[in-house]
Amino acid sequence: MKDHYYNTITIWTGNTGTGTARVNSYERDLTLIVPGKPEIPGTSEVSIKGNRTRYNPEELLQCAVASCHMLTLLYLCAKNDIVVTAYVDHSVGTMQETPEGGGHFTKIVLKPELTIAGKIDESKMAELQHEANKLCYIASSCNFPIYHEPVYIESKA
Repeated sequence: MKDHYYNTITIWTGNTGTGTARVNSYERDLTLIVPGKPEIPGTSEVSIKGNRTRYNPEELLQCAVASCHMLTLLYLCAKNDIVVTAYVDHSVGTMQETPEGGGHFTKIVLKPELTIAGKIDESKMAELQHEANKLCYIASSCNFPIYHEPVYIESKA
């Protein structure tokens, strides 16, 4: 087996002058950095004083699940001579707060819409969706269910 290593930098940028002197004395803004790539403006979830114009960790986790599944499924389609010409996923995630103040995801529902050239074999696509979920590094790292509600569109071109 091969190990993969990732280097990231997270910088808190929300010090308004008094640091964390009080719960309301600082902003939850941060910057996510992967060396050599564009920075990502981050924050906390909006309900806990996050900035609506920045990405929160929950959104980024859901994007990671959806994008990993998409890239894995596209790879499997290519290997199986299925030509996908467009792919859009409007995923929905559910997080549940706990009485202690924390929380956890209870599920993510991927809702990919795939445009496929030629006749669509729904049973084969279901098989590939399942296989993509098993192969996706992110999905296989999650401790909550990830569901799929795909829509397939036959391309006329």
